[in-house]
Amino acid sequence: MGKPIQLSKSDYMLYLRHPAWLWIKKNNPKLLPQVDDATQALFDAGYLFESYAEKLFPDGIKLNWEGYREYLDLPQRTREAIMSGATTIFQGRFETGEITCIFDVIQFVGKDEVDLIEIKSSTGPRTNHEHDLAFQAIVLEDSGYKVNKINIIHVNREYVRNGEVKPAEIATMVDVTEKVKKRIDATRENIKKALETAKSPNMPDPTPSLCGLNCTTEWIKIYKLLKGIKPGDGSIYDLYNPSATLIKKLEEASITKLTDIPVDFEGLSDKQRWQVKSVQEDKVLIDKQKLAQFLAEIKYPIYFLDYETLGSVIPYFDGYSPNKQIPFQYSLHVLEKPGAELKHVEYLHSEKSDPIKPLTESLIKNIGPKGTIIAWNMKFEQGCNTDMGKIHPEFADYYEKLNKRFIDLMMPFFEYCYVDAKFGGSASIKDVLPVIAPELSYKDLDISDGLLAQRLWMQAVLDDKRPLEKEKILKDLWDYCGLDTMAMVRIWEFLEKLNKGK
Repeated sequence: MGKPIQLSKSDYMLYLRHPAWLWIKKNNPKLLPQVDDATQALFDAGYLFESYAEKLFPDGIKLNWEGYREYLDLPQRTREAIMSGATTIFQGRFETGEITCIFDVIQFVGKDEVDLIEIKSSTGPRTNHEHDLAFQAIVLEDSGYKVNKINIIHVNREYVRNGEVKPAEIATMVDVTEKVKKRIDATRENIKKALETAKSPNMPDPTPSLCGLNCTTEWIKIYKLLKGIKPGDGSIYDLYNPSATLIKKLEEASITKLTDIPVDFEGLSDKQRWQVKSVQEDKVLIDKQKLAQFLAEIKYPIYFLDYETLGSVIPYFDGYSPNKQIPFQYSLHVLEKPGAELKHVEYLHSEKSDPIKPLTESLIKNIGPKGTIIAWNMKFEQGCNTDMGKIHPEFADYYEKLNKRFIDLMMPFFEYCYVDAKFGGSASIKDVLPVIAPELSYKDLDISDGLLAQRLWMQAVLDDKRPLEKEKILKDLWDYCGLDTMAMVRIWEFLEKLNKGK
């Protein structure tokens, strides 16, 4: 006989995302993918903010646990803390029947009455937080406690660091008691269904049409593995960013392939319509007039610019705000005039200090006063420039002028001037590059995406966590950021040749 099923709040949230997701975790967890860099970054941000938010409760007792054995002991240690007279407990755990939960903060406001407080590194309450807290409230109620207030502590997005970080300024508490308590009855019903699902000998229907909490795209990756659907097979699950509702409509219409979707099918976004049109016509779709107009706006000298940025829920330096993206590196390819030799300059900050001033001085030296600056999704680079100008006002005028010279190379792909079914409906450079310039690839790089670049640089340079790897990480960052701008050069060259009939 297997060990009894016990439902935690993370299990319950998986059930709300998709019943099959919970079933796989409980019955065949090897089928689930490993935690990716984006998810790990969210975890890291949560732990970091939590450590500051807990300082709002100076009388709190934290019940740390590492490993499964200490997890099993946690309910007993929680009871002991309560019996000792503790009024505020961090990371306490209760279990009652088949449900269990670890709480961020519980505060005793009476003998058997508590306030429930959840710490979130987001900049405000979310609907999924209410589901999470409703589950926690039920565990407390079934453990014999009355739940008084239910609060969420989240990040104050308006906070600007000035000296030592003050928890009372960076954290904001919001009362969500009424919203959460309205979900209690539905949550009890869902808990019953979740337990039935977890105990079932058979996996529930894994169709993405049953996804909840806006996780369809994430679940489709798992669904394709379950069903042996290969990327690019042309199934309806290759649609760009589909909703569960759209998938349901397609399945109910017995449509399984992109080639069978009517272009006027209700619920398709513009991106999806163009994707379907390109697949069905089996050719690249080009609006030559719009493409020519776009390219005509680009003036020499041309600067292809890309940033890599740091961002932290707890700002590292004065003037910084939570999660603001501030460049620590740039790559710049320069084409002075038609037929000129392509030049490359770059900057990578390697000191444990604010990178804005030295990075800006390098940009001033290498970007001339005239010409077009090309970026991919230029609003990101422009936003970084605006923020750097606010933090260091002496550069505000420089960055304001720089921002007026940007052109977004993503636009021909985003606005359907050039549509290839192989892009999968995406306008991301990671999806466009392999089709247009397959000789360039991110696959062989040890750092191959911006989130990983950010995480490794911050660990190696700001946190001193990777001293033995620092030099290699810096080299990998040179390679990654340099490829981003070279990719833009090749894509621009391709569009230029196309425009000239070559």
